[in-house]
Amino acid sequence: MVGMTGTPHICPTLLYEDAKAAIALLTEGFGFTATGVYEGEDGRVVHAELSLGNGVVMLGSRGTGSAFDKAMAGAGPAGVFVHVDDVDEHHARAVAHGVEVLTPPTDQEYGARDYMARDAEGNVWSFGTYSPGAAE
Repeated sequence: MVGMTGTPHICPTLLYEDAKAAIALLTEGFGFTATGVYEGEDGRVVHAELSLGNGVVMLGSRGTGSAFDKAMAGAGPAGVFVHVDDVDEHHARAVAHGVEVLTPPTDQEYGARDYMARDAEGNVWSFGTYSPGAAE
């Protein structure tokens, strides 16, 4: 499938009140790798990129005054789906790091296995074996 390898064409972008805590949860609890974290003079995260497989999530701090920050003013939580090969192992890691799990690992009718969790600022993260766009 075109676009499924290499640099991702779609990257969720989230803002957090405490971006440093979000980075800790995403790296320690969900297994992301911080590939870039850039702080402003005030120490707040202006921009960060975290990767998992060939996917990337970009995030930053609320209240920076950037155009994106202004556009996201008042925005609520988001939902993000991430493909993982071993749902149970991933779930165990999240639980070990105190992540709020919303649904345990579950086999779905369409053949995938997944679970849902919530980060400290209300974003819902789904991790599963489903591969969007993959041939049935």
